[in-house]
Amino acid sequence: MTSIIHVAPLHKPAEGAARRIVRRLPEIFQIPAEIVTLDIDLKKAFNPARRQYHSGTILAALLERAPATHGKVIGVTEVDLYIPVLTFVFGEAQLDGRAAVASMHRLRNSFYGLPKDEDLAFDRLEKEAVHELGHTFNLRHCENYSCVMHSSTYVEDIDLKYPTFCRACFAEIKR
Repeated sequence: MTSIIHVAPLHKPAEGAARRIVRRLPEIFQIPAEIVTLDIDLKKAFNPARRQYHSGTILAALLERAPATHGKVIGVTEVDLYIPVLTFVFGEAQLDGRAAVASMHRLRNSFYGLPKDEDLAFDRLEKEAVHELGHTFNLRHCENYSCVMHSSTYVEDIDLKYPTFCRACFAEIKR
């Protein structure tokens, strides 16, 4: 049983984003959430050839330093994430595991040369955090376009989703 969700800002700029999403997670998952400080060196995840950060390395560090509870942990970052088979990822999680990570890097309009809209960026981060945490509850991608568990290849896909689970996905979490 999951007793709590730990939200870990992975560096100073991510603290504000972590504070915003930690307020919404208890409402969505119906379990408490709190901010935790974890000493994680993101430099170990940096790939100079790609100029990006390997999300799997960050997940391993989160697991190593996560509080010793039955809870989940999600790292919130500003760095550009990747996995070797994709150009980038908005986040990554362990399927039916404890750890997830979500990045603001490609969620800001400024990344795409559009006018700044921090509220939209935070809304996107909230959806991405819920999505990645959903994977830690063993949820796979959902076919329902409005469900937060629907796959997002582009930032516009995130904009089309609600920040909550469809009935079927929520029922799976409650199991």
